[in-house]
Amino acid sequence: MDYPAFLHHGATNGVTGSCHQLQMDAQHSLLIDCGLFQGAETSSEGRAGADRLAIEFPLDTIKALVATHVHIDHVGRIPYLLAAGFKGPILCSEPSAKLLPIVLEDAFKLGFSRDQKQVERYLKLIEQRIIALPYKTWFTLQDTPSLTCRIRLQRAGHILGSAYVEIDLHYHQTGEKKRIVFSGDLGAPHAPLLPAPKPPYLADILVIESTYGDRLHEDRRSRRQRLESVIEQALADNGTVLIPAFSIGRTQELLYELEDIIHRKKLNAALNPPLPSGEGLGVREGGVRGKTNNDKADINWPQLPIILDSPLASRFTRVYRELKPFWDKEALQRLKRGRNPLDFEQLLAVDSHQAHEAMVRHLVETARPAIVIAANGMCSGGRIANYLKAMLHDSRHNVLFVGYQAQGTPGRDIQTYGGRPGGYVDLDGQRYEIGAKVHTIGGYSAHADQKGLLGFVTRMRQWPSQVRIVHGETGAKRELAERIKAQYRQAERNVEVVIPNGADE
Repeated sequence: MDYPAFLHHGATNGVTGSCHQLQMDAQHSLLIDCGLFQGAETSSEGRAGADRLAIEFPLDTIKALVATHVHIDHVGRIPYLLAAGFKGPILCSEPSAKLLPIVLEDAFKLGFSRDQKQVERYLKLIEQRIIALPYKTWFTLQDTPSLTCRIRLQRAGHILGSAYVEIDLHYHQTGEKKRIVFSGDLGAPHAPLLPAPKPPYLADILVIESTYGDRLHEDRRSRRQRLESVIEQALADNGTVLIPAFSIGRTQELLYELEDIIHRKKLNAALNPPLPSGEGLGVREGGVRGKTNNDKADINWPQLPIILDSPLASRFTRVYRELKPFWDKEALQRLKRGRNPLDFEQLLAVDSHQAHEAMVRHLVETARPAIVIAANGMCSGGRIANYLKAMLHDSRHNVLFVGYQAQGTPGRDIQTYGGRPGGYVDLDGQRYEIGAKVHTIGGYSAHADQKGLLGFVTRMRQWPSQVRIVHGETGAKRELAERIKAQYRQAERNVEVVIPNGADE
């Protein structure tokens, strides 16, 4: 076998289950991510979903795991990796080191045990294994007479703590040097809260994601305007806007954008005070104020309740606040001006299960305008499923998707069949009619679009001679591959583009 070599254990036939092994030589390898499969990807090649949790590849050469970021489709199988006997360190960025135990605690409770003593022992083990790496700093993982391996993390702009991985290999016996870059998940430019990713100086081999390899996003200003417009249109129906969002990343970006919309509305109201027309809509003394038919279109944004119904999202949001030094300049400027992008007056957190059930009943019974953000982002579980079961049939309510919906998930079905006669979705084995209006704002993806992915390659000083495309549906991978080849042809350069579709490639 020629080295370095690649073994792809996930994210080759879709966008979840990221897990890639870099075989540096016969005795040393590195694992990049170890994530859960989701949606239709929980089964493949006739294997049941539970079988996809098992670690079926040998661990004897794996010296370390690098976690590019803490989304469950990149780290959710770490408990199973440890159970299979992995003894090495877990390398990640400093913010990810704060977030990863929260994610893995939740994964352990769902997959193994809720016994508090077992959970505490497991978390202690995780914290002992984590090595937090500062961005832009080389870390020597391996240094032997035959091989030196150094690792450096750079900001990926996807979620707080996300990183792409630069790996320098030096084979001393031959003198050969190779730099391999794993993109992880790359963020969109101008995303809220985070600096945009900057491509590396060079790569000999690049392993790149392709979630949106076949499409372009809206720019940030237009997507914020669309968010505002869609919500106002939805609230005019005298109902609730349900936004499925994963607990980390998308939720915090949404809160940031909603705070900005509310801030602008307050400034506009101060400059142009409305004529007296009744109380309007909003929250006062812990309750939701009413609204008359005569002022149906008069949305009182500064008083509108933004309901964050997710204990996990609330925990992540608190950690996001603690990690302000990793925010971008725009977000820090807002803090200096006395604004609280992740902790504003209209934000209502729902933590206990009892409070969650009460909130669902309240919104169903009153149909009073509100915005609910709840996990999970693909509607395959979590508290959003309870809102959908109770409200999806009612045309007064609206569902707003702001993130990618994988094939085989309820979110994709709602997105596909919403608005069609007889449209329905199966939730927990029961069929629910889709009477609510369904909207999608693709520009809020936390992933880079086709332009961003191409720019990551072509803005390098030294372009990679091999590009391996993973983490995308078939059409997205193929189109990105063709666009990369076209860029190389135009620049009169050579490239080998590989689209792995199995483990040993």
